[in-house]
Amino acid sequence: MRLYNIYSREELLKQRSAEAFERKTVSFYRYVIIDNPTELRDRLYADWFSMGVMGRVYIAREGINAQISVPVPEIDNFINYLNDTSYFADMPMKWAVEDSHLSFLKLKMKVRNKIVADGLEDGSFDVTNVGKHLTAEEFNAAMQEEGTIVVDMRNNYESEIGRFDEAICPDVNTFREEVEYVTETLSDKKDSKILLYCTGGVRCEKASAYLKHKGFKNVNQLFGGVIEYARQVDEQQLESKFRGKNFVFDERLGERITDDIISNCHQCGAPCDTHINCANDACHLLFIQCPDCAVKYEQCCSKECCNTNRILKQEREEITNSFISQ
Repeated sequence: MRLYNIYSREELLKQRSAEAFERKTVSFYRYVIIDNPTELRDRLYADWFSMGVMGRVYIAREGINAQISVPVPEIDNFINYLNDTSYFADMPMKWAVEDSHLSFLKLKMKVRNKIVADGLEDGSFDVTNVGKHLTAEEFNAAMQEEGTIVVDMRNNYESEIGRFDEAICPDVNTFREEVEYVTETLSDKKDSKILLYCTGGVRCEKASAYLKHKGFKNVNQLFGGVIEYARQVDEQQLESKFRGKNFVFDERLGERITDDIISNCHQCGAPCDTHINCANDACHLLFIQCPDCAVKYEQCCSKECCNTNRILKQEREEITNSFISQ
């Protein structure tokens, strides 16, 4: 079978919208040595596609990192499949607190050098010597301790719409920059209690191991990231110290954790935490746009992109009409 998508976005939207079953969005990762990532990728793609799984999956010799959407009728079969695969047996899974039938439109599975692009030389330190995992309740308590330092290990566009109030949120665009910034900025705090968090936990696994390698003595991380934190807060009726939205890397671009809106529209400054990609495909900039500006700029990031998009749309219509008339 083919191991890639052949349909347009419009066709994929129609297919997902026509489905008569519900879906659940879930993320998981595991650092484990995979002997033949390409062979595993081909087998997983065929088997997961047959179960209707959609999403984004990265496989490397060091493990797997997945954000996917599973049809509800197939959830038990899917979990059993993972448990029957030696690499993934009993793997912790983080289920989304807010769901959408359209979180993922297709299945994309790639073999990469690493499951997270971190820019680190893994051979120089023990990637399995990670920081202590904390539950939501433990993380809340640790934040109240004097001298504790909380660090957001996500990118700036993620922390812009949601974060823990006391967190250091580096103004960076990549995980590599994040690790470098934290290591340098906190170089004189190696005896302090460090709390790390990210979306689902995978970035903190690598970052906590690196900080310990660099001499930080008390490194902790939020188990399962903000996704699992939100689930535990809801299940145990805890106070959420995280405010706003948790940015996610699928069609939703965010799931609401609290009703707080802590960011603003990038065009008019109104309170808003809705990310969108510029409608001009030649730009595709990720930015925050309120409903009024979405109408005014036709879901584009600027007047220039708006004008360009109109021209491109008109050209596409003319080409389509010319084919129809033939």
